[in-house]
Amino acid sequence: MEMKSLATELSSNTYPGRGIVIGKTPDGKHAAIAYFIMGRSENSRNRVFIKEGEGIRTQAYDPSKLEDPSLIIYAPVRVLGNKTIVTNGDQTDTIYDLMNKQFTFEQALRTREFEPDAPNYTPRISGILHIEGGSYNYAMSILKSNNGNPDACNRYTFAYENPVNGEGHFIHTYMGDGNPLPSFEGEPVLVKIPDDMNEFAELVWNHLNEENKVSLFIRYINLEDGSYETKIINKNK
Repeated sequence: MEMKSLATELSSNTYPGRGIVIGKTPDGKHAAIAYFIMGRSENSRNRVFIKEGEGIRTQAYDPSKLEDPSLIIYAPVRVLGNKTIVTNGDQTDTIYDLMNKQFTFEQALRTREFEPDAPNYTPRISGILHIEGGSYNYAMSILKSNNGNPDACNRYTFAYENPVNGEGHFIHTYMGDGNPLPSFEGEPVLVKIPDDMNEFAELVWNHLNEENKVSLFIRYINLEDGSYETKIINKNK
């Protein structure tokens, strides 16, 4: 697979929607995560990321303007032991709860499907990182309608064992702007991951569409001891 420029992938798409990047730093010392949200409506743009436990939650920036919270207020990131879960919806809780009962990542997601936001039927994208004793693997999933037909749910899981230093994968909800919004297609895109967390944050944030970007979460996890650093950028301040 050809490695793509993450900056180009982001800047060439005015509305990738919500996106997940997971990978490994070039020095091989850290797992890297990026999760961003965007919005076209006032309700979607009226959000910030806040820390909650070892993860994060979305919250209304101005509670008086919050309309329908059902698909925009959720915990995108939660930590279950040596596993970090990142998703674009409340399936984070589904994965957390069922994996805590010994279900697999895929089995947990079998209980969910794409979002009920006709006519877009926004895909549910999810990722999980497993770090133990210096070893590291991750997986990404997308649940999507069958080319806009909500009668069928197409399920794809991509697993990455022993990730290569400096490489990551990028998956997002939409191929671009439109009405209805076109769902992501194909495999997660192969991209470069930098060693420096702040550089990674700036790369993602600065190449998201200025009008539509809302919030960004970045985390680097030390593969030896599981410690981590987190950076959150919110457009609403």
